[in-house]
Amino acid sequence: MHHLLLALATTPSPLPTPGLREGITEDQITPGLWGFIMTAFFVLATTLLIVDMVRRIRRVRYRAQVEEERQAAAEAADIEADEERHPVEDGVEGRALDGSDTNRPGPKD
Repeated sequence: MHHLLLALATTPSPLPTPGLREGITEDQITPGLWGFIMTAFFVLATTLLIVDMVRRIRRVRYRAQVEEERQAAAEAADIEADEERHPVEDGVEGRALDGSDTNRPGPKD
């Protein structure tokens, strides 16, 4: 095992060639115009998809916020209407206007 590590550590790396090998042209190793066009297309499509996704997420959040506000307003209106139907006299809760105790179990409970 040590011999393998020693051999790998002492093996010189090959020197880079200053130019292209024989028989290879620059067109064979670069993506060229079509490669650039396809890359630009994918970048543009991805950007448009991300912008659309952000817009949709923002719209969903806004709709949820509006729905929560609407529900809170409806609950407040229900509480206000309930207080108008059953007003609290002298700040004492649990007593109806006729003086009966509404917290006491009755025949309906």
